[in-house]
Amino acid sequence: MFSRSRVYLDWAAAAPVHPHAREAFSYALASFGNPSSPHAEGRAARAILEKARADIALLTQVKPEAVLFTSGATEANALAVEGYIRALVNKGRALKDMHVLYLPTAHASVYELMQRLAKDGVKTETIAYKNGAIEMDAFRAQIRPETVLVSIEVIAGETGVRTSTRLVRQVLDEAHKEGRERIVLHADASQLPLIESIERTRLACDLMTLDAAKVGGVRGIGALIAPVTIPLAPIIEGGRQEREVRSGTQVPALAAAFAMALKCTAKTCESFAESARAARAKLVEKLLAFSDAVVNEGKEQAPHILNVSFPNIDTDYLVALLDAKGFSVSTKSACETDAVGSRVVLAETADEKLAASTLRISWGPSTRPQDLERFQKALAAELDFLHKNRIMAS
Repeated sequence: MFSRSRVYLDWAAAAPVHPHAREAFSYALASFGNPSSPHAEGRAARAILEKARADIALLTQVKPEAVLFTSGATEANALAVEGYIRALVNKGRALKDMHVLYLPTAHASVYELMQRLAKDGVKTETIAYKNGAIEMDAFRAQIRPETVLVSIEVIAGETGVRTSTRLVRQVLDEAHKEGRERIVLHADASQLPLIESIERTRLACDLMTLDAAKVGGVRGIGALIAPVTIPLAPIIEGGRQEREVRSGTQVPALAAAFAMALKCTAKTCESFAESARAARAKLVEKLLAFSDAVVNEGKEQAPHILNVSFPNIDTDYLVALLDAKGFSVSTKSACETDAVGSRVVLAETADEKLAASTLRISWGPSTRPQDLERFQKALAAELDFLHKNRIMAS
């Protein structure tokens, strides 16, 4: 469909399907039975599904029953946050007696859910955050006796800022030692597998979100890693096929491709992170040669995501120009393309001008150094065109 000369640099939105994941998907399609059916075809489909579950459990270092398949990260995030809140309600706690903390840079699926929970009566609050990092002392002060859950996006999909869930867990454990109820930590790790291990204990979280679309699986499946010790209530009614918590007929082919993609990224994450770090540093150096370029980053940074602002430039138009030249980049999260400016960059920088002029470049293991070099030259040419013709943001 697309020319090989095109350079795809929007991995943070959706990674290309890994060849081995495509093979696993095609093979599993032969088992067309419903995995909940008792006949031979159903059992064959169930075997593929459970093999995928076991493979993901091994990578995340949990028991297989802790792997709950969902339709993607959005549903997994909803099941983690709202599913836990509903479970507490079922135990007799009132919504008004619950307090939830989350990052102001959270993915739209968490950010918008928090707005609705607040309308329902839950006390929701953004974590103290400045210059791309949690203000830990202020965060400690935000924890209340009624705090039940904290939600963290491990890597911000728009900017690549890396947040340490281990440091967050330390603060929560300190509160627990002081006699407060143990607070559940949810980590949206959707962007993590390309560059780091996804062992749950390494992230020190209770609940963890993963998404096939971000790692080279076939789009349409995700997972919530949720040990049975963490109570969850369904947010969708139906057959409750996934551990009596999540309803909907499972798709073994999607699960098989997802597990294969995660296994492939586990083998290459360290080497890719190292090469991406060097490539990012080189690209940043080139970008900063443009006098008005501002790199939006935090104290810790994912090496394969680069967000840069060009104040006074219409970056939506710039993206269209680059697309015409064969380069796929974006301005912000694909889930917030209708928004005016980047909510995430605004939260990180408090600068409306920077938030209104963002460009996100993200790549993966199959991206070649020459692809990034070609992109940098094309970007320079298009920026020069915009400046010379005085085509600036209104």
